[in-house]
This record gives sequence, C-alpha cells and structure tokens, in this order.
Amino acid sequence: MPSLPYSSGGLPVAAPVPPAPRRSLLGRLPLPERNYIAEALRTETVGGVILLVAAIVALIWANTFGSAYAAVSHFHFGPEALGLHLSVAHWAADGLLAVFFFVAGVELKRELVAGELRDPKAAALPVAAALCGMAVPALVYTLTILIGGGSAAGWAVPTATDIAFALAVLAVIGTSLPSALRAFLLTLAVVDDLFAILIIAVFFTDDLDFLALGGAFAGLAVFYVLLRTGVRGWYVYLPLALVIWGLMYNSGVHATIAGVAMGLMLRCTRREGEAHSPGEHIEHLVRPLSAGVAVPLFALFSAGVTLKGDALAGVFTRPETLGVVLGLVAGKTLGVFGGTWVVARFTRAELNKDLAWADVFAVAALAGIGFTVSLLIGELAFSDDEGMINEVKAAVLMGSLIAAVLSGVLLKLRVRKYKALYEAEELDEDESGVPDVYEQDDPEYHRRMAALHEKKAAEHRRLAEQAGAARDKPDGPA
Repeated sequence: MPSLPYSSGGLPVAAPVPPAPRRSLLGRLPLPERNYIAEALRTETVGGVILLVAAIVALIWANTFGSAYAAVSHFHFGPEALGLHLSVAHWAADGLLAVFFFVAGVELKRELVAGELRDPKAAALPVAAALCGMAVPALVYTLTILIGGGSAAGWAVPTATDIAFALAVLAVIGTSLPSALRAFLLTLAVVDDLFAILIIAVFFTDDLDFLALGGAFAGLAVFYVLLRTGVRGWYVYLPLALVIWGLMYNSGVHATIAGVAMGLMLRCTRREGEAHSPGEHIEHLVRPLSAGVAVPLFALFSAGVTLKGDALAGVFTRPETLGVVLGLVAGKTLGVFGGTWVVARFTRAELNKDLAWADVFAVAALAGIGFTVSLLIGELAFSDDEGMINEVKAAVLMGSLIAAVLSGVLLKLRVRKYKALYEAEELDEDESGVPDVYEQDDPEYHRRMAALHEKKAAEHRRLAEQAGAARDKPDGPA
C-alpha cells in the first residue's frame, strides 16, 4: 500500500481527488430508447412527406381554383344545438389537431417517465434548447415590430417547431442523422409542443364558459378513473373523449388542450410481463392517424395561402410578417444552438466526440421549420383580420422554406460523416439482431465474432492453398 505524502509539519496530506468525468452531450442512446425513437421517427417521416404534399396541394388549389377552395374551407356542418356548427377549416384546426396534440401528450408523458426527460441532468439539454428556441424567436419578432411599428399579437407565431415537416426535409435530402441527433430533435420538438400548448391555453383563451369548463374537467376525471381501474374498450373511451372535446371547445379554451390532457393521463411505464405500456400501445395505433390524416388535412385547409397581389411581396415589408420570417430562420437557429451551448458551458458536459458544433447548428436551423402549430397560432393571434392571417401564413411558409433550404445545405455538407456514423450504429456483423456497438460488453458477442473470423480465416487458407497449387502447376501445351 503506497504511503501518503507528508507536509513540512509532519502531517499527512490527503491525495488529490480526481475530477468527476464530464458528461457527454448527445451521446449514444440506450438500446430500448434508440428502438423507440427509430420507430417513432419512421412514422413521422412518412407523415411529414404526406404533410409536404398536402401543403403543396393547398397552395396550388388556393391559387388556381381559389373560389372552390374558399367554398370548401368555409362550408359549415355539425350540430348547432351543441355549439359545434363549424366550418371545414375550423373542424380541421380544432378537431383533427386534437388528435395531433393527444399524441404529443402521450409522447411528453413517456419522455417524462421513461425517456430523456426522466433524468433531470439529461433533460437540461432539450429543455434549455426548447426554451431558448422559443424565447429568442419571440424576442426577434418583438424587436422587429418595435422598429417597424407593427402589431405585437403575433409574437408566438415563430416559436413552434414542426417535427413532421423537419423530418420530411430529412427524407427529401436523404441525410441519415445519427440516433443522438435524431433523438435530440424529437425530444426538442416534444418539449416545444408542451410550451406551445401552454401558450395557446394561457394567451389565446378569451371568454370562459365555466359551466362547460367544469363539465370538461369532470369528463377528464372520469377518463382518469376509468384508466386507473383498468377499464378497457375503445367504445368506452372514444365517446367520452368526444364529449370532453366538445365541452372544452364550448368552454372557450382551445379544444386541442383536451387531447393533450387525455394523452398525459395514459400510463407509459411497463409492468411485469408487458411488452409495451398502454400509452405506447395506443400511441402506436393513433400516431399513423395523426401523422397521415389529421395533420395533413389541417395543412390542406390552413396552408392555402393566396400568393397573388401583396401577400408574397409583403412578407418582407410588413413588420409582422418580417418578424415571423426572422423569428423562424434566425431566432430559432440562434435560440436552439445558444441553449445547447449554455448547457455545455455551465455544466460538466461536453459534446459527443463523434459530433461537432456545426452539427448542432444544422439541427438548430432545422428546428426553424415551423408549420402546423405556427399556422394554428397565426390564426388565433389575428382571428379578427382575415387579410393579416393570409399574410402571416405566407410568412410562416416562407420562413419554413428558408429554414429548410438552410438546414438542408448545412446537413449536406456533413452527409458523409452522418452516413458513416449511422452505418456504424446499424452494423450487426454477428447477425444477432442487436447492433454491434451495444454488445461490446457481452462475452457472447465476442465469441460469436471469434467464430466468424475463424471461419473466414479457414476459408482464406483454403483459397490460398488453391491459389498456390494453381501457380505451381506447369503450363499446358500451347
């Protein structure tokens, strides 16, 4: 045993304590989390491509057969006695988006109990990035309208990130992001959705009907009790969910809040013998409906911006629309990147050695694609001014397009690096069904690899003997 060093006074001096190892930002995910993220992003990517197509169809329809588009969008149907005689566009924004926000609620609950947000240290990164990624765009918008003398009503429009549209951009440019960056983007979007929900609930609720609101809360209480007592059957929950949604709509609170509340109530932890928790199972069933039907239909009846006249030219001249564009492109990028840098700077964390800050900047630019929720907030912010709604929608589309092009260029510059990292993460040389990077501490993996290498070595020895025999064989007659 080595002796302790002594001071000049003869007293032992304690050995210096080695510094704690620095935590890695955007490090490799645990295998179950990686598999969940991969499955979720596959659905979102397909939904994002459908969303992109729906947005293009809406633009073409609105600018070629504008009267037909307006007639369909403003066609009203539904029970008037229940206060639900709504236009098609209104049903899409308040009804179909409730499905989207239900999935967002389940995602958030799962992240809080079993995902990245469960550990406060790990949660610091996406939470800080999301908060800064919402605060900075709002600040950019506010500064723009203060300088230009516009309306502050649209400050929240550039604060939201559209994960489906962002993933559609990734699908189009063919970039295989490493799982850590993909998980960061998804978790960032989940936290972003949470704060967007809070913004809608707090800042876009006017006149409250407390009787309807009380009924909605009573319905949510029944929903919670049924879940906790183990009652099953879609025929129980679907009618109850529709009643809760209708009461929430009539209360004056945006109806999508009902979807979030019900999603947050689902159990997302697995019990013994369960392959999936009830929340994961229901999310797996509902997510395709949300990504493939609900959000694209909302886009179809919300993205139909008339690009004639001053709608497009005014994007860069009116302070409100310019604030939206600058908020999405510059505010989101600087906010997300700055929030990530702050976490690295003021905690004992360092960036994953396989990545560079340029990668974080590219993903931050990708977060500037604000579509679904930005369009929704734009409609709520300027609900009494149809002309301004059209111009703000044009600004959201323009800002998202610029952010998509910017992030696409930045990601393309690193595409070879991403492909190499992605292929290394997916490599399963021993064909066990588990990527090799997750089996480095498993003795059986190394035994399987040893057997494979021995088999290959034996084959090469046989080929070497054949080649030697062929070389030593005398040439035949000419």
